[in-house]
Amino acid sequence: MADDAREITAAHEIIRLWPDGAPSPLGGVGPESEFRQDACGVETTMLRNVSDPTLTVFRPRPGRANGVGVIVCPGGGWRILAWEHEGVDLANWLAERGYTAFLLKYRLGATPPDPAAFAEASAKMAEQSWDGVPAALAPRRIADLIDDEAFRRMRAVASEDGRRALAVVREGAAGFGVDPGRIGMVGFSAGAFLTADVAMQPGGAPLAFAAPIYGGETGGRPVPADAPPLFTCIAQDDRMLFKVVEGLYADWSNADRPADLHIFARGGHGFGMVRRGLPVDRWIDLFGDWLVDRGFG
Repeated sequence: MADDAREITAAHEIIRLWPDGAPSPLGGVGPESEFRQDACGVETTMLRNVSDPTLTVFRPRPGRANGVGVIVCPGGGWRILAWEHEGVDLANWLAERGYTAFLLKYRLGATPPDPAAFAEASAKMAEQSWDGVPAALAPRRIADLIDDEAFRRMRAVASEDGRRALAVVREGAAGFGVDPGRIGMVGFSAGAFLTADVAMQPGGAPLAFAAPIYGGETGGRPVPADAPPLFTCIAQDDRMLFKVVEGLYADWSNADRPADLHIFARGGHGFGMVRRGLPVDRWIDLFGDWLVDRGFG
């Protein structure tokens, strides 16, 4: 884990996605801030109140680049970004293996600027738990969890930033040392829904691959005939989203598109790159093997 994730990303090239101002801005978002929060037993860096989306570029060492670009999308329920264990840590893992990683800081809904008020609001949200819910009653779509106009707008804006990120990487591919036809996306939780949304409607040429991790759905839309290969994983005790992810895999598989699904008995939600001595820790190794098998190693 990084001691200061923001300090590490500041050492890399940072690209503003909308230098002239983002379309369809989310109003009422206060100043961006960083805070520390527990994630699966590890204290990690989070961001909130993001209104100026960016890409942070993690390049492999000279002579190691494999020409594959990967856009990394942290999660956080469209109100925070799990910047470190779902962002910086994965970007570094990818760069060490020759990939050029692009860590996406996408726009978020407003949270209270005052830390105490934010902590109180977060505690209330944490009381809404799906733990112990029978599988037959587990949500099948994100709308079973949250479905209001504010949420739909936040998700649409995040996906807009995802499509813009893909366009920016493609436009600058030569300078990044990346093949424009070999750019994929990995996302966690809310970032997984962003990844699936871009895979379903990229706004241009399709992604080379898509890896929505513990999240993502088709929303009942038909999977495109040229939809990218899909890698996804989920823990069965993530009662909030494990049936949603099973549905995503089924939709991809039923459309005869390549798809891998890995379900772990334990792991909960939001494990990211945290290692706890559980089988779910191996998801990243399985993903690495899958990339090689698909010709992106």
